[in-house]
Amino acid sequence: MATGLFIGGQWRPGADHIAVTNKFTHQVIGQVAVPSSADIELALASAVSGAAIMSALPTHQRYDILSRTAQLILARKVSLAQTIAQEAGKPIKFARVEVDRAAMTFQLAAEEARRIHGETLALDAIPSGEGFFGFWWRKPVGVVAAITPFNFPLNLVAHKLAPAIAAGNAFIHKPAEVTPLTAVALMEILLEAGLPPMAGQLLPGSGKVVGDAIVADPRVRKVTFTGSAEVGRLIISRAGIKKVTLELGNSSPVIVAEDADLEFAARRCAIGAFAHSGQVCISVQRIYVDQRIEDKFRDLLIAATQAIQVGDPLLDQTDVGPMIAEKEAERIEQWVSQAEQGGAVRLVGGQRDGAVYYPTLLDKTTADMQVTRNEVFAPVATFGTYANFDEALRAANSTDYGLQASLFTQNIDRVFKSIRQLDFGGVIVNDMPGFRADHMPYGGNKQSGLGREGLKFAIEEMTNIQTVAIRMPE
Repeated sequence: MATGLFIGGQWRPGADHIAVTNKFTHQVIGQVAVPSSADIELALASAVSGAAIMSALPTHQRYDILSRTAQLILARKVSLAQTIAQEAGKPIKFARVEVDRAAMTFQLAAEEARRIHGETLALDAIPSGEGFFGFWWRKPVGVVAAITPFNFPLNLVAHKLAPAIAAGNAFIHKPAEVTPLTAVALMEILLEAGLPPMAGQLLPGSGKVVGDAIVADPRVRKVTFTGSAEVGRLIISRAGIKKVTLELGNSSPVIVAEDADLEFAARRCAIGAFAHSGQVCISVQRIYVDQRIEDKFRDLLIAATQAIQVGDPLLDQTDVGPMIAEKEAERIEQWVSQAEQGGAVRLVGGQRDGAVYYPTLLDKTTADMQVTRNEVFAPVATFGTYANFDEALRAANSTDYGLQASLFTQNIDRVFKSIRQLDFGGVIVNDMPGFRADHMPYGGNKQSGLGREGLKFAIEEMTNIQTVAIRMPE
């Protein structure tokens, strides 16, 4: 029976349990076991054994495991989407999209498993290489520790486990404490799909207990983490010499030029800012609008925001459900209040009902306000204007983060100027910064992280290059 704690090829009872709640009704919907220190040690030892099994697994078998996983995810779309909607508070229509994306992520990983390769080397290109035959190839790193967030409890897990499997690694997965049930369901699917039981360890629990232990252990050769910049810095300080991929915070800017399709841009900004209560790393946060269209676009954006439906995430019409916890709704309520005290003007929203915070637009904000300076990770966006395009680019870049930014314009010169000057890992043209295709390289600059996800790129991060030089007989 699945308890939530999977170690050494079997489900275990654990030292304690976490109760998991429906984030809208607050009712307990399940519980998972959490590990003791002895359980964590056993998981680490088991992962080392699992790494040996996975490295010997032929590519076609890894392909089959990943492809069957994709099929099983789709076969269980209804139950997976309902679990995500309840434990994460994500509206069901977005939860269904997440399930579809996760299946695609595993299928893409299956295809990439067949494309892991190396190259021959012309060692005799220099005199000292004469008489040698050379090549390089990619080998799995061994044990991958995957630490995942609450906001995409299936697809962001897929983005870590799928490339780990494709590359021939074992993994230890620590899901977010508040959304472990989806991770349990995925572990069951992986095992049914044929994953060797020793190849995956599932350890629900706190970051301070489970996360610290696996990050610091030298048997873990790769850490992949999605979460806050604060925790990312702690991981870097504790990981030691090993590979680390960090996908951290952001403060996504959007630039709207006067020649943009304003109605479309307003609709996309609204959904990009408020979907899943803004709890997405690439949610729209800062909107900069050409002064010549200020009034028209403001009105369109307010109307698009007011059209957002707030309510029970299990209802099809809901766009915005609860935040992950009431304390997070209280936090953003305080940030908005502080901004208003500093001169910001609330255009729409600003109400809180328990863990539900209503979509909110703020005008007249300044760069030193929390809602502008930090990642809000809430259904709040700021509205500002610019007099010329260079000013807009400077404003967009005026952040410690650099994950994704977007631009709405029909002017190709502005497009290429933005590509050159915006210091972000991704620049999205004529759509919201929340656009992500699951096979594209994805990651940030500056304080937004290290490395890149996206299946091909994640696999590269989860392998080591080995060079071989063979002296040939004369």
